[in-house]
Amino acid sequence: MSVSVRKSPPAAAAAVRRRPAPGALIAAAVAAAALLAPVLLPETQVSVYVLLLLAAIVVVGLSMLMGFAGQVSLGQAAFTMIGGYTAALSATHGVPTWLGLLLAPVVAAGCAALVGGPLLRLRGHQLAFATLAVQLILLSLVGRQDWTGGDIGLQGVPRLQVAGYEFAGEISYAYLALGALGLVVLVTRHIVASRPGRGLRALATSEVAAASSGVPVAAYKQAVFALSAGFAGLAGGIYAFYIGYVAPGSFPVLLSFEYVVMVVVGGAGTIWGALAGATAITLLLQLLNDIGTREGMPASAPTVLSYAVYGLLLIAVVLFLPKGLVPSATAWWDRRRASQPTEE
Repeated sequence: MSVSVRKSPPAAAAAVRRRPAPGALIAAAVAAAALLAPVLLPETQVSVYVLLLLAAIVVVGLSMLMGFAGQVSLGQAAFTMIGGYTAALSATHGVPTWLGLLLAPVVAAGCAALVGGPLLRLRGHQLAFATLAVQLILLSLVGRQDWTGGDIGLQGVPRLQVAGYEFAGEISYAYLALGALGLVVLVTRHIVASRPGRGLRALATSEVAAASSGVPVAAYKQAVFALSAGFAGLAGGIYAFYIGYVAPGSFPVLLSFEYVVMVVVGGAGTIWGALAGATAITLLLQLLNDIGTREGMPASAPTVLSYAVYGLLLIAVVLFLPKGLVPSATAWWDRRRASQPTEE
């Protein structure tokens, strides 16, 4: 008995193999837009782009913390402040600026590892309020110390220099922040795809099940907490050299809420969600600041508008997009593709 085997035409099979995935096309388009943005944007908007990239660096780490470890931090701006002050203090005391930038994430991660032991024993809103208390205490301490400049802060932070090149312009800092974000994304993707990453995904599903499978829950939580703080410290270090000035007012409590809103809006536990959330909220804040600073508006208008919009956004996302923008869009696209008839 002969059996016939249907073979696909070579040309069709080659076309299928060469067809790029939609995700790869989107990633390539986003990367191209990010690289061209500093030279295509008006000079007045490049600073907004730099701040957007720095926020994305922090939010990628916080998204891991919230999405995998299931921990909500309302004090992430405290680690951004630690990184900023580390870079500023080292640079103003004669340490090479490139070394100060390297020290910023290391010191921030070390501080998170120290406080993470007792803090991560808490859960839910207790942990959220504890991290908020850490930031409030840190803001008070920094504002009272002479060596930190007190409430006035540290001024005259020198420009970053690496191998004789000085980062002096807006565009140079835009590419520096973009490179730092790319590094953070690569590290995060590597961790998520590794064996500890599988343990983190199990931890996100159920702590009890993960622990029964041999996952060291406490160690993984502390590691993600320290890593997210290190990312925040890196952003703070770049911020210090970019602005040339750091003060307690540069890292308000509202900034920590802003990071959490970015994660919730974009989608916790996803890199694309962190990037989308950081982009959407940064652009929205820019719009609110433009509205709040118009003639006739009170001085508190930008802050009041920010709090109001944060509340409305959180309510809307929880009600209509509980998983965030990116996971909801991905689920919709998968349902749409599944509903389409397949061609034979």
